[in-house]
Amino acid sequence: MSRITSFLSSRKLIIITGIFAGVLAPVLQKLGNPGNMGICVACFIRDIAGALGLHRAAVVQYLRPEIIGIVLGAFLAASFMREFKPRTGSAPIIRFFLGFFAMIGALVFLGCPWRMILRLAGGDGNAIFGLVGFIVGIWIGAGFLKRGYTLGKSASSLSLAGLILPLSMVALLLFAVFKPQFSEGGPIFFSAKGPGAAHAPLLFSLFVGLGLGYLGQRSRFCTAGGFRDLFLIRDTHLLSGVIALLISAFVTNLILTQFHPGFVNQPIAHTNEVWNFLGMVLAGLAFTLAGGCPGRQLILSGEGDSDAGVFVVGMVTGAAFSHNFSMASSPTGVGAYGPVAVIIGIAFCLTVGFLMKEKS
Repeated sequence: MSRITSFLSSRKLIIITGIFAGVLAPVLQKLGNPGNMGICVACFIRDIAGALGLHRAAVVQYLRPEIIGIVLGAFLAASFMREFKPRTGSAPIIRFFLGFFAMIGALVFLGCPWRMILRLAGGDGNAIFGLVGFIVGIWIGAGFLKRGYTLGKSASSLSLAGLILPLSMVALLLFAVFKPQFSEGGPIFFSAKGPGAAHAPLLFSLFVGLGLGYLGQRSRFCTAGGFRDLFLIRDTHLLSGVIALLISAFVTNLILTQFHPGFVNQPIAHTNEVWNFLGMVLAGLAFTLAGGCPGRQLILSGEGDSDAGVFVVGMVTGAAFSHNFSMASSPTGVGAYGPVAVIIGIAFCLTVGFLMKEKS
């Protein structure tokens, strides 16, 4: 048992998690997922919101099995290792809006931190501006953490609270398999064209999600956490998983002939450097203040963390608002109200960072 515990806490497992995602994400793309989008938590949550009718952008509506699998894989790992611990904390409305604005920033850039890395590995030069912005946002957030920023301590909760999001994922999986229509012309929606219509086989997508959720729960894989720990304590443990993701995805794309370097005509991307940068400044800052990247939030919600669950619900709502109110970007450019929303989001996060501080 001690050997197992030692391995689970070792750098090897975090690297294995990065390689797992880095190899299978391009494979998912090869099998049907959108270009440079083998796995994207933000985009896939956006697609789920569309499938449920929370927005009506017809080209991005699909119940992505990868998201379902990540939560359920984390739930299985936590249950097996006796780490499923229902808990809740404080400041739920702030956590909700951190998720809301994190999603807006990600959809202005067009991708979560995982997709940002996958876009780089696929040759998309526009992701360089996103990466720099992401790091700047985390650096700002790390500064708040050094000053004593906190959203309060978590406390044990009833089992049902921790089961809400995993059970919701089971319901979504049933919807994805049986494709019910609850009213004439109503949900569940499935895109007939566009990114929402591009998807790998359901079972394989679910398998990848389950594996990533399981490994992520055991290794504590987190893209935002990797840079945060580098800034705060000069630790590269989590960052080694991010680097493994980038390298393995790059090599896999080369093997699958999916590496296409350049800035123009990249799949589901735009070339506005300023808003690629600022969109990910907002996302990186919001993820740091909330305690982890969107994948990490899904994993935490799978192991019973209601705070992470509130953040995820905020992301779903942010996705709906992004498309309903013309904030989300597209390959043709930044949405009409995306820049305003990003500035408001950065102002909100800075206010939270300054005011939510432990009193001495």
